[in-house]
Amino acid sequence: MPRSVNHVASRARRKKILGLTRGYFGARKNVWTVAKNTWEKGLTYAFRDRRNKKREFRALWIQRINAAARLEGMSYSQLMGALHKAGIEINRKVLADLAMNNPAAFKAIVDKVKK
Repeated sequence: MPRSVNHVASRARRKKILGLTRGYFGARKNVWTVAKNTWEKGLTYAFRDRRNKKREFRALWIQRINAAARLEGMSYSQLMGALHKAGIEINRKVLADLAMNNPAAFKAIVDKVKK
């Protein structure tokens, strides 16, 4: 019995991956084995960087809070300790946003914890 190979499905599978690597440089976009390896490696980077993004944003928020707190005569750690002691539960994302876009509200929070 002759061997049966589903060329339609295998071609579609390869075409799908080559479509996903459109825009890559050189052989990475049109040579099947290279494109497949590049695409798989890209998925691992995407997985890793979805986690790293959270880390980077938290670091950015801390820097912004620290800069705004120092304008008010406190360090970041002093401010966060005072917030915790005062029982004010506000996360770093909101605090950083207030520091950037609403300095008066940030100053009001700092004044409240200084007392």
